[in-house]
This record gives sequence, structure tokens and C-alpha cells, in this order.
Amino acid sequence: MSFVLDTSVTMAWLFEDEATLHTEALLDRLETDDALVPPLWTYEVGNVLVMAERRKRITEAQARHFTELLDSLPIHVADSHVTELWGGAVIAARTYKLSVYDGTYLDLAMREGTPLATLDKALKMAASQSGVEIL
Repeated sequence: MSFVLDTSVTMAWLFEDEATLHTEALLDRLETDDALVPPLWTYEVGNVLVMAERRKRITEAQARHFTELLDSLPIHVADSHVTELWGGAVIAARTYKLSVYDGTYLDLAMREGTPLATLDKALKMAASQSGVEIL
């Protein structure tokens, strides 16, 4: 079964102080399941890596190793028409008082009928209110 993966869970796989048994279980789940991400996810992950390098939290080599790990996992960028993504994300943001960024994850989970993996409290609440299963 597929699930929508957000950046908060993804980055917990890199930063030990953010990892939990729950985030590790989600990583293990990728041995049998696929994850879906909106195109925004690639930019968010890249931005977190660059900012972590600038703050000397990780090295360039660690960032490169992490992106290689992500490339090896069954994480698929959702192929959707741009207006579909924008429209759904904006509607989700308005309806559930989210950022449009978070709305993209909720919208994808709603469109695909899949659970959502997130650590974000507001996104969890919105998913619950919209009937999306939270992992």
C-alpha cells in the first residue's frame, strides 16, 4: 500500500535528534510499500539539506549520501497537471487553514486515497478532519 510522505518525516531519517521509533518504522515500511510525494518535496528536502550544511549541522558529503539513500528508496514524485496540484493545494490550504505547501501533501493524499505520513501537527489535524488516514 502506498502512502504520501512529507518532508518532516523524510528529514527525521537524516537528523538523529529528530528520529523516533515512528519515523524509523515509516522508513522500514518502504521495504514493502511505495511512497508518493508532490513535486514540492524535492525542493523542500533540497532546501533543508543546504540550510543544514550552512549551519554546519551536516557536511556536503552527508547531504550527498542522504540524497543517494532517498534515490534508492521507492519514493515516487506524483505526476499531476500543474493546475490540478495548484487548485487542490489552494483549496486544502483555505479549507483547513494550512500553508499551500502543506496543502499539497494533504491534497495528494486525498486524490490518491492513501494515508499521510507527517510529523506536522496542523497537517495531522487537517488530515484527520478531511478523513485522510495518518501514519
